[in-house]
Amino acid sequence: MEQAREMARLACKALDEKKGEDIKVIDIAGVSVLADYFIIANGSNESQVKALVDNVEECLHKAGFVLKQREGYGTASWVLLDFGDIIVHIFDKENRLFYNLERIWRDGVEVDVETL
Repeated sequence: MEQAREMARLACKALDEKKGEDIKVIDIAGVSVLADYFIIANGSNESQVKALVDNVEECLHKAGFVLKQREGYGTASWVLLDFGDIIVHIFDKENRLFYNLERIWRDGVEVDVETL
């Protein structure tokens, strides 16, 4: 869990560096075996979404964490980055509102980004 926490912290920092909007961290360890944390953020356009994705990948790679799977980069409307212990979801604004993952995963515990 400590490794997952560090991964989540680095991902949030990477998102913040590229001006990711409305960054949320949800602790899903108690409700799912998928991962320990979901990180959700959005960008304002396709270019920003891709910049957010690239920065998260680069920061976590430099820290020694391996990306297991990436989905959605081509369209950049919803990009999923699976690092095993954390899953990062980066949306454009419209798709974030449409899919509303925060509601779907409301059984998880929202974590204050500042306390990571």
